[in-house]
Amino acid sequence: MEQEMKYGNDYKFIPATSVASGKGVEVLPDLYMYTTQIANICLVGEPNCNEFVLVDAGVPKQADKIIAEVEERFGKENKPKAIILTHGHFDHVGSIIELIEKWEVPVYAHELEMPYLTGAMNYPHPDASSDPGLVAKMSPMFPNDAINLGNHVQALPTDGSVPFLPEFRWIHTPGHTRGHVSFFRDKDRALIAGDAFITVKQESLTSVISQKEEISGPPKYLTQDFAEALKSIKKLIQLKPEVAITGHGVAMSGQELRDGLDHLVHHYAEYAKPNQ
Repeated sequence: MEQEMKYGNDYKFIPATSVASGKGVEVLPDLYMYTTQIANICLVGEPNCNEFVLVDAGVPKQADKIIAEVEERFGKENKPKAIILTHGHFDHVGSIIELIEKWEVPVYAHELEMPYLTGAMNYPHPDASSDPGLVAKMSPMFPNDAINLGNHVQALPTDGSVPFLPEFRWIHTPGHTRGHVSFFRDKDRALIAGDAFITVKQESLTSVISQKEEISGPPKYLTQDFAEALKSIKKLIQLKPEVAITGHGVAMSGQELRDGLDHLVHHYAEYAKPNQ
């Protein structure tokens, strides 16, 4: 029997945007990134096919735009096989209930993320003191209550495989959240990193609006464990990714990506951790 789905009590539209909002970029022939205000979703699959997956579900109140983008790329008669989550923060599940109701597809996430997706546990409150940037200062207004997807969500397979994406494997990249995961394809070293690292300084309002390129650690104001986050970044560096789609910012590739990640690791304490 299906269980009723519900957003948290603090669910609301977030009045924030960027120059990338509403725009899509084909990063690879089968990897498409679309920006919902200040957060990215990823569509994995060749255009106009019926074998594709949606990774993450954007910020609140963006379901109609996500559906329109999916129909534009894949056709109105097609729907994703599943929605697969990097983690459950509000800007990655903000439109998910409407999408599930529209498409009637399963949702997958890491088992450690399940309490935040089934109404059992709220995320910690955003930390406005984590950075002097204006987005960090605004962060207490961001939703942190758990949503409840009931039996529509299930844990990712324990063997590292990704449902409906046989060429990808999921990698546990905790730190930003306990159950954060990234997705990697060995044949072309394509990485969907979620918020394990990002390519914009998300704490800065001017950087977010302009989408200024800068490889950064996960958003400080919602990161739970900075030591674990650094370990996860190092784990992803070892994969030698050739192209990366992150939860915030532009897609990056090649030497720019590798140099940026090396710089982040060597200056992690300076740039990616709160002062206190």
